[in-house]
Amino acid sequence: MTAATPDASQPAVPYGTPEAPRIAVRGEARLEVDPEIARIGITVAARGRDRRSALDDLTRRNAGVLDLVKTYGDAVERLETGAFSITPELTKHGRGERVRTYHGSVRVTAELTDFTALGELTTRLADLDLTRVDGPWWALRPDSPAHREARKKAVREAVQRAREYAEALGTSLSALVELADIGAESAPPAYPQAPGRMRSAAFAGAAEDTPAPLDLEPQRQRVHAQINARFTMVPPKL
Repeated sequence: MTAATPDASQPAVPYGTPEAPRIAVRGEARLEVDPEIARIGITVAARGRDRRSALDDLTRRNAGVLDLVKTYGDAVERLETGAFSITPELTKHGRGERVRTYHGSVRVTAELTDFTALGELTTRLADLDLTRVDGPWWALRPDSPAHREARKKAVREAVQRAREYAEALGTSLSALVELADIGAESAPPAYPQAPGRMRSAAFAGAAEDTPAPLDLEPQRQRVHAQINARFTMVPPKL
C-alpha cells in the first residue's frame, strides 16, 4: 500500500508553520482630493399641438444647446446625446383617441474639465427656453493619479503594520507571501457620483439680460484603497 501524495491543486494553508510563521494584515488608505471632471445633464423640451411643430421646435432647441456647449472648446471634454422622446398627450374627456398635444425631449450630457467655464455654461443653458440643467456631478478620471497614490499608501500601511506586529514579538519580517485587493474576486461596487451645489434649473423662459455665472464650488473627492497582505517572519524566541 502506497502513501497518499499531496494534491497539487489544493490551495496552501492560510497560516504559517513554526519555522515560517505568518502575519496577515490589512492596509487601508483614505485621501481627499480635488475633482478632475464635472458632468451636467441637459434636458431640452418642446410642446406643440401637432407632431411636426413639436419636433421642429425640439430640433431647433437641441441644435442651439449643442452649438452653445461647443463654443467652450477644450473646456468640454465630452458631449453626448442620450434619450430622445416625442409623446402624444390624449384629451381627458370625449370619445376616441384624440391627441391634445405632443411633448418632446432630448437628453444631453456634457463633461467639463474647466470649472470656471462650467459656472458660466450652466447659467447660460438654464437661461434658454424649456431647458433644464442638472448637476454638476464631480468625479475623478478612472486613471487618476489619486487612485495610484491611495493604493501605494495602503501597501505602505500594511507593511508598517506587519512590522509593528513582528517587532512586538522581538523579530522581523522575512518575505511577502500574498498581496490582494479587498474583494478582488468579486464585482466592484458601483461608485456613486457626488452631486454638486447647483440646483437643477427647471424649464424656464430666457431672461432679457444674460445672468451672472453661477459660483460653483468643486466638491472634494474621497479615494479609498484597501488591501490584504500576508508576510512570513523570522521565528521569534518566545
